[in-house]
Amino acid sequence: MSIRNLKHLFQPQSVALIGASKRRSSVGTVLARNLFHSGFDGPVMPVNPRHRAIEGVLAYRDVASLPLNPDLAVIATPPDTVPGILAELGARGTRAAIVITAGFGEMGDERGKQLEKELLEASKPHLLRVVGPNCVGVMVPGIGLNASFAHIGPAAGPLAFVAQSGAMVISVLDWAHSRGIGFSHMVSLGDMVDVDFGDMLDYLANDSSTRAILLYVEAVTHARKFMSAARAAARMKPVVVVKAGRHAEGARAAASHTGALAGSDTVYDTVFRRAGMLRVMTLEELFDAVEVLGTSPTLRGDNLAILSNGGGVGVLATDALMDHRGRLAELSAETLQKLDSVLPPTWSRSNPVDIIGDAPGERYRDALNVLLEDEQIDAVLVLNCPTAVTSSTEAADAVIDTLRSKRKAPVAVFTSWVGDQAAQQARRLFAQHKVPTYLTPEQAVRSFMYLVEHRRRQKMLMETPPSVPEDFTPDTGRVRELVREALSEQRSWLTEPEAKQVLAAYGIPVVATHTAATPEAAAAAAAEIGAPVAIKILSPDITHKSDVGGVALSLLGPAAVREAAQAMLERVTRAEPDARVSGFTVQPMVHRPDAYELIIGVSEDPQFGPIILFGHGGTATEAVGDTAIGLPPLNMHLARELIARTRIHRLLRGFRDRAAVHLDAIALTLIRVAQLVVDVGEIKELDINPLLADEFGVFALDARVKIGAAGGSPTDRLTIRPYPKELEDELTLGDGRQLLLRPIVPEDEPSIHRMFAKLTPEEIRLRFFVPLRTLTHVMAARFTQIDYDREMAFVLTERGIAGKTDIYGVVRITADPDNERAEYAILVRGEMTGLGLGIFLMRRMIDYARNRGIGEIFGDVLSENVTMLKLCKALGFQQGSIPGETNIVRVTLKL
Repeated sequence: MSIRNLKHLFQPQSVALIGASKRRSSVGTVLARNLFHSGFDGPVMPVNPRHRAIEGVLAYRDVASLPLNPDLAVIATPPDTVPGILAELGARGTRAAIVITAGFGEMGDERGKQLEKELLEASKPHLLRVVGPNCVGVMVPGIGLNASFAHIGPAAGPLAFVAQSGAMVISVLDWAHSRGIGFSHMVSLGDMVDVDFGDMLDYLANDSSTRAILLYVEAVTHARKFMSAARAAARMKPVVVVKAGRHAEGARAAASHTGALAGSDTVYDTVFRRAGMLRVMTLEELFDAVEVLGTSPTLRGDNLAILSNGGGVGVLATDALMDHRGRLAELSAETLQKLDSVLPPTWSRSNPVDIIGDAPGERYRDALNVLLEDEQIDAVLVLNCPTAVTSSTEAADAVIDTLRSKRKAPVAVFTSWVGDQAAQQARRLFAQHKVPTYLTPEQAVRSFMYLVEHRRRQKMLMETPPSVPEDFTPDTGRVRELVREALSEQRSWLTEPEAKQVLAAYGIPVVATHTAATPEAAAAAAAEIGAPVAIKILSPDITHKSDVGGVALSLLGPAAVREAAQAMLERVTRAEPDARVSGFTVQPMVHRPDAYELIIGVSEDPQFGPIILFGHGGTATEAVGDTAIGLPPLNMHLARELIARTRIHRLLRGFRDRAAVHLDAIALTLIRVAQLVVDVGEIKELDINPLLADEFGVFALDARVKIGAAGGSPTDRLTIRPYPKELEDELTLGDGRQLLLRPIVPEDEPSIHRMFAKLTPEEIRLRFFVPLRTLTHVMAARFTQIDYDREMAFVLTERGIAGKTDIYGVVRITADPDNERAEYAILVRGEMTGLGLGIFLMRRMIDYARNRGIGEIFGDVLSENVTMLKLCKALGFQQGSIPGETNIVRVTLKL
């Protein structure tokens, strides 16, 4: 349901507390105290038939007795009563409720699950949004709302904290209170029967009082909604997440706590990375990350300079930087020369910049000034060790004065004054002047790396993928035929020859494979091949053939093959007496001595659907443990990034006399496997192991594919909605030219830039309302990198590789998270006007919006843009005005 009616939850004009109490230390008593004494400027109406007044305010017997309809209801009554109360509130017009009560689905029993179902059935018909049940509540300090039973109230501030665990909310509140950290929202989601992390991300992303969003996640519901909301929010402001249940034991504890599946931590990590969120491991790191993201400038790069009065702490900081895969800045010749002029001859003349233990404040000032002027340095870590001959406080003052004189310096500065008593005053000064400071160099380096990682993830969100080097058309029909036949035989695994046919249908090179029913037939196949061969057992019940002696390699001649096949049959029969054996596969040995053995795989996560695996392959792949995973669909950039996250990537790039492998061939194979998963929902698991890779390309030696019923559209199970190819269409112009109408793709960015370059200044002003000389990369990335689940953009172009063809027109809509309204925009190249492209694009987008169930399309048009206003009138749009805007017309079409 997303953000619908959440304004009543976070900006209510009135509140009813059902279950208010005067009983000492009860939840109802604490809720009443917090609601009445936190500064909320609106009526709070307590409901309890046993009390005449609560907190000096008249109490009401029941919901029916309330004098007005509350925007928000807070419910702390026995679980059996909650569904009925929600139904009564919904009928009266209440649109938001916080259910504090426990005893629903988290209990794991049938009664609790039934009550949870009744709760939803009571609230949904009225679009009444529910936080909880089994939660601590909601706090919005900016309006004085404390609808929780927390022991203290939060200060107002720019951070939003959202957690499933109520205990975690209270603990963070207590921790932040002593440190003066304030919040825009604190939300305990509890069992998340309705309002969940996706809804909160959508709401907080557009909340002007929230600068950064902090999440404590045990489990995610509605994976696609979560991913869409997370990607949208992370583009607008920092989203930092702690995921509990990283290990199996923790995951079990989380599951028993919330009644939800915690899921694979590796998959969650992949989801957070793809969404652009910054993941940290502890609550302390959570607040460290938010502090540094909020107080430091955006990094230009990831080069760190270290300035210290002690060699030892400089070395520790450098070690920590290397542990985090950071980068130590190279000092330029000019910087070295400048430092020589202000530092004693015994300084280190390298990075870390050791300015010697007797360094006074003036030496810190001089050295820091030089480092801040070096354009190759993106951040500086300033360290200080206490000595008997200098003042740590004086050194801190020098750093603060230097930074004050360079307010707009694009270089982030971190400090760590080590020690205890001698460093306390310096730390207070740094905190007072909002200079990030840490107890140890390692903590400071970790915070710097938060900035680096956040920059990397933001860059990844905006990075333009290169065009796929070659276009390919998979034979999806052949794959579906193979799968259909296997399912009709009630098989869950394709045979090895069938699996290789699947790969070949998607353009993945495979070794030619023959099947043989008997050892004699295997010998005959080997004679036909006429080269050294490998034979493997062929059985629908054996997937790991080498584990049962079902593989023999480098066999020369038919006699050797017949003998090896007979021996193999005997071994397999002993190891797996119940396995059905269909015969053998025979294939030529592939001689590629410099090739690496890789693995590409597919499996299905119960929460996030299909995942793609890449890594070090061969029989020892589990023992080596060098793999990374990604989410389909993939493009060239995402495929290359997936490869780069493995250790074997260093070898694949080449070293010494070993040539680099054809990395793009590996990336293309990953893209094709991901597309196979998108197209064929019956594929549940897939392994290509080994996939040989060398400088000449890739070659699949073995493959296995597990299948099962699709259970709906193949794309429904995907966390990210893939490219909707079914929306492609063709347009024939009056002069006979044919154009392709298709959804936009990220690879279109170069074409969008070329289209913009051909627009006249007047065309640009009419479309963007302001003069623009160039279209920035960030703007173009926003136009082309869309979430097909929430946005759509159609381009009119020629057939060919995206990014290399011209675009003649584009139309887009962006829907709100509730799919109620969508704003449109359209642009057609000037030389193509008069050909009917504008009305064609608009009609296709209106049809699309209507099919999506969007209720209304609107747009803003300059009053002088007569052509656009005429087009809108012809399509049935109504014209209106916007308060305060005399030269803009709001056009609206009800669908």
